[in-house]
Amino acid sequence: MDDDKPITEQAMETITTAVEATKDAAVTAVKKVRKAAKKVTPKKAAKKKAAKKTSKKAAKKSSKKAAKKSAKKASKKAAKKAAKKTTKSKRKAKKAKR
Repeated sequence: MDDDKPITEQAMETITTAVEATKDAAVTAVKKVRKAAKKVTPKKAAKKKAAKKTSKKAAKKSSKKAAKKSAKKASKKAAKKAAKKTTKSKRKAKKAKR
């Protein structure tokens, strides 16, 4: 340190130098982070797109399955109802003969 300069001036110079060094370090760090982010982002976007596509496919599949199941259930129910109806009508016919 210079003995000719007042302490406040020396302190200000030291602080200014430290601030500039910190600023340079921060700028460098930001540049590195941005560069890394650019490398990672496309991969993440592709993964997201693939995941979205997969979830869409799964939803489509499950809805198709559900529709098939409900159709199957409905047809079974209708068949059961028809069978019940025929047995009822047969009983009525038998009763009428008596």
